[in-house]
Order: sequence, then structure tokens, then C-alpha cells
Amino acid sequence: QVQLVESGGGLVQPGGSLRLSCAASGSSSSIDVMGWYRQAPGKERESVAVISSGGRTNYLDSAKGRFTISRDNAKNTVYLQMNSLKPEDTAVYYCNAKVYGSIVRYRQYWGQGTQVTVSS
Repeated sequence: QVQLVESGGGLVQPGGSLRLSCAASGSSSSIDVMGWYRQAPGKERESVAVISSGGRTNYLDSAKGRFTISRDNAKNTVYLQMNSLKPEDTAVYYCNAKVYGSIVRYRQYWGQGTQVTVSS
């Protein structure tokens, strides 16, 4: 129904920047909320940033001031600009999309993940 493809991950030094992209296809016009989650080895998956179709955002506390989520509805793409990266940001980053409905609260979809490694 909704397919998500991430790109932009890689290896970066502490203090560096990366921009992740997630392109949605399929029933992408119905997506209400998109976001980025991450999972580091030995840790649970956590929400990093989310954005509604109207542009409302919410961030993980440790990401505030460093990360910016944005959305291009015309391109069905969500971005995560990551600045001042720290080693603790190292994780697999997953794109997420939620479609809200009346029968179920929402359906959610996940991308395949992209590795972000912050290391000297």
C-alpha cells in the first residue's frame, strides 16, 4: 500500500552532518504522519522526529536543536537533516509513515533502514 525507501546514510565524523531522505510511493497521498526512528545495537527502536501532513513536528529531546525534519508533500518525500552528529547517534535509521483511519487507529509502514555511523 505504501512503500518507503530511505537514502542518505553513511559514515560521518563527530560534528558532521547528514541528510536522510525517504521517498514514499503507493497510496502516499493518504499518509498523515511521517517520521524517523532509529535503533542502535542493544537498544530499542526510538522515535527521532515526526512530522504531520500539515507540518507539525515533534523531536526526541536529544535531537532538538541538531536535527530538522521536513516534508515535501508534492514529492512525497520526508527528510531528516542531521547536524552536529555525535557517536551516540549511530544507529539504523528507519522511515515510518502512518495512515489514520476509522476502522483501525492507524496503519503504519516502514522503510528498509539506512545505517548512520558517527565515528572518528
